[in-house]
Amino acid sequence: MRIDDESSGDVTDVAKVPTSADVAREAGVSQSTVSYVMSGKRPISSTTRRRVEEAIARLTYEPHAGARALAGHRTSTIAIVMPLRPTSSAQRLMTFVEEITLAARERDYDVLLVTADEGPAGLRRVVGRSLCDAVVVMEVGTTDERVTIAREVRAPVVVVGIPEDGDGVDCLDFDFAGAGRLLVEELADLGHRAVDVVGWDPDVVADGYNYVPRFTRGATSAAEDRGVELRWHLPADAPGLRTTLEQVCAPRPEPHGLLLVRAFPEVLRSLSEHGLRPGRDVDVVALASDTEAQAHDLTATATRPREVSRRVTARLFALIDGDAVPGRAAAETVPAELVRRGSTRRP
Repeated sequence: MRIDDESSGDVTDVAKVPTSADVAREAGVSQSTVSYVMSGKRPISSTTRRRVEEAIARLTYEPHAGARALAGHRTSTIAIVMPLRPTSSAQRLMTFVEEITLAARERDYDVLLVTADEGPAGLRRVVGRSLCDAVVVMEVGTTDERVTIAREVRAPVVVVGIPEDGDGVDCLDFDFAGAGRLLVEELADLGHRAVDVVGWDPDVVADGYNYVPRFTRGATSAAEDRGVELRWHLPADAPGLRTTLEQVCAPRPEPHGLLLVRAFPEVLRSLSEHGLRPGRDVDVVALASDTEAQAHDLTATATRPREVSRRVTARLFALIDGDAVPGRAAAETVPAELVRRGSTRRP
């Protein structure tokens, strides 16, 4: 819409506020269909509902408050708010998405994946526009504004992670602190009093993901209890990793201990190039996925993303069905378990 200001001769552009008629044209449906989607007065197919909801999102349409009050219907959709950053591990995250999606389909629910790094705005958007019945929040920081928003929105929210400010929010994750403790204790039982740790790169640490300090606290606590010195290596790039490998893979008179959270193939290749065999000349333990641990024959604690996801969806549907009260349950962790393989001697 354009407004001519005759007194000044200026022409001012005013953004047109989208209406339900605009949404109907955008979605290719009747205006009454848009109304039924918003009010839930009549059943609408999931395909049509999704077209209308996507049109609403594209046009940033905000329905009348009265219409929002009528929108007590269920969308049969779960949103996963999972920003993909350069430091994110897409393969790790997709395991969560796959398991949550399978559990959702068993309940005849769809999954809406929100990957833009919108911060609190993304969570407010999917709930405020009634795009879903509940939300899973992933890639959570030690402190995270989305956790604050989770206490305020009307839809159930489950956070994958244990942030420091998680009181009053449903939080669930793998026990990273327990994993750090188990791995250090395993090397201590093998007689090591100094352990080289090939840790996350500095960008991951700087992004503040909650699992990094939790793992670090568990490993550090076990090291202090068992009299073990932890030597942390956080290579930032390929040259830095090569320098680290030269340091940690150099032959020594006695077997030495390595704790890995990444770069498994590179470390094992470097050990082989130095004539060192895991389980004989060096003891190697890792925080890894089951697939990685089995592929490289690593003694490891696996992060169990599928079990975490199953518990997340169970909690989520309990909240949706009214069988649980939001924010009342204590933070829950899936226990860490150590599986011994060929990369270590037997204690």
